[in-house]
Amino acid sequence: MKFYDFVDKQPAIGELVIVEGTERVLADRALDLLLDRTLAPEMRDLNLERFSAVEWVDASRVLAAVQAMPFLADRRVVVVTEAQTLKADQRRDLWSVAEAVPEGSTLVIMDLLSPRSLRPKAFGSMAGRSALRVDTTAGASVRERFVRELLTNLEATAEERVVVELAEGDGDLTAVRNDLEKLAIMGKRITYAQLSTESLVIEDPKAYLFATAVIEGKLAKALPIAQELFASDPRGAAIPLLSALATEMGSVWELARGGSLKGRIAWREPHLRPLARRIGTRRAPCARSRPTSPGRPGTTRTTTRRSSSGSRSSCPAWRARRPGANGRRDPRGLRP
Repeated sequence: MKFYDFVDKQPAIGELVIVEGTERVLADRALDLLLDRTLAPEMRDLNLERFSAVEWVDASRVLAAVQAMPFLADRRVVVVTEAQTLKADQRRDLWSVAEAVPEGSTLVIMDLLSPRSLRPKAFGSMAGRSALRVDTTAGASVRERFVRELLTNLEATAEERVVVELAEGDGDLTAVRNDLEKLAIMGKRITYAQLSTESLVIEDPKAYLFATAVIEGKLAKALPIAQELFASDPRGAAIPLLSALATEMGSVWELARGGSLKGRIAWREPHLRPLARRIGTRRAPCARSRPTSPGRPGTTRTTTRRSSSGSRSSCPAWRARRPGANGRRDPRGLRP
């Protein structure tokens, strides 16, 4: 079961619990909730034992701990942390203990691997339905709820774009928490400008500054950004630049034909819609279908597209400055 299902539904806790997935901050919280539901704080000194796989010797100590009787409590809890670091033979020994936990004891194994892991094979997949499994893998919806709850706990608010960026990102939630805690100290209203300056978990905004400049026709602004990125990372700069450019062109095309932007790029709509309206539906597909690099000023390159009816049409790939219908030159090199 997913982490927030565990939080909301409060399932029964039996003899074996596997906390899996890769988000440590959620795993730690799941363990806290498990202990809150199984042992009162005053009962933990005599009925809670913890073993770290980092200091693993053998499984005999864990076996002795789960077989001991609870002392003045309904349950005894044994926790094994960092199980994902155990070697194959050690995992086999621990699993033999997990298969024979007696009634009155609960063994919690913190195995922070993907539930689909095969090397090593995750304990959760080995247990199947015989254990309560808490999956801390964080998709967009989990990340969004985590961010909103954390902001509430910090008594802070954030621009919607901040929440969207963090929810759609792939940085681990520990880093997200650290960034938001740091930014909440600076002020109770967190802006995207602050996030892009201080955060370690969002994409480099320079690629999107490049894409915006290209779409707007500001090549004098776009080229220095590209040169800077290639200078710092000659092998890796091309993919984020092209990805950002493709996203921006796709957004313009969607808006030009009357659509709207969804998800993490929705914040771009107010800025791109006037540009999409000016470019229009006739020219927007040209860049979207086959963008080409600009030639020398004064020349025109064309790309050939095939329409839905099968006819061919040419799209100028380099929009040189030329008079428009009203006799004036478009300052961005785009004909009205």
